[in-house]
Amino acid sequence: MRRENLSFFSLLALGLSLCVRYVDAASSLQPPVKLMWHYYKHHNTCDEAEVYVRHEVEKFWKKDQSITPKLLRLVYSDCMVNGCDASILLDGPNSEKKAPQNRGLGGFVIIDKIKTVLENRCPGVVSCADILNLATRDAVHMAGAPSYPVFTGRRDGMSSSAASVDLPSPSISWEQALSYFRSKGLDVLDLATLLGAHSVGRTHCSYVVDRLYNFNGTGKPDPSMGASFVTEMKKLCPQRLQKGQSDPLVFLDPESGSNYKFTQSYYSRIQSHKAVLEVDQQLIFGNDTAQITDEFAAGFEDFRKSFALSMSRMGNINVLTGNQGEIHRNCRITNKGK
Repeated sequence: MRRENLSFFSLLALGLSLCVRYVDAASSLQPPVKLMWHYYKHHNTCDEAEVYVRHEVEKFWKKDQSITPKLLRLVYSDCMVNGCDASILLDGPNSEKKAPQNRGLGGFVIIDKIKTVLENRCPGVVSCADILNLATRDAVHMAGAPSYPVFTGRRDGMSSSAASVDLPSPSISWEQALSYFRSKGLDVLDLATLLGAHSVGRTHCSYVVDRLYNFNGTGKPDPSMGASFVTEMKKLCPQRLQKGQSDPLVFLDPESGSNYKFTQSYYSRIQSHKAVLEVDQQLIFGNDTAQITDEFAAGFEDFRKSFALSMSRMGNINVLTGNQGEIHRNCRITNKGK
């Protein structure tokens, strides 16, 4: 890794060691690190690539701040399946975006627009995988998260299959969630941190109703939910009694709501038993995850530092570099598919 990369993560590691002292967690990218900070500038292939991306994201964000959760979910759905290879962007009757877990994915139009701009300025140079990671970084920064270095040099995958999508349900225990994250090379701090992306965005009531009316077949609400919060959520998510019933959207963090701003209220709501999704509320039941939740609820800067590192670690999962894959000229199809 280049010296400036090491310096950045050394500072992050120092800050995180002070706030999450007793959690065994990584403080750098997973080896081997194949990517590079400012790859396109270093190779003199598209010096202003990151500037172009940021400019387009800013234009979209000023019109629609919901692009932040859309891009966060998109990069998560890409990196956590086959690695950060932009395969989530590929069209097709059985592509990843058609998997049930990816229902409601958005943000594709933003990536398409950025790709068009970059193809006009630097044809065949900047990968869709890098665009997705860079655009997400810029969108979350505009929403109050830290701006962090995105290491670039990814290449794009050649296939996309709905059958390969193994994203877990949001109605799982913290142990199951941690097992999934560990299978991707991430750890408990990454889990508790990346779930903090639920500070912004919405989810369908169908992911919540079991907690409100029939938790684990008991015919009662999830006991980990505060009674007043159950009452509040039932008004927003009526019981599903018939086929074809509407499936409303609710904010994951009502305190952030339509402002789409990162705050520590996500973690304080977990402490108060007011998390919308079960996987979020589960953070208080693991020793390490509970400690991290307490630290982040007490200090937003601690969360911001950890978020920068964990997003970089997720963006490093199974990347394609060198002669692997290709640079898609259109993010929706491979170059042979034209």
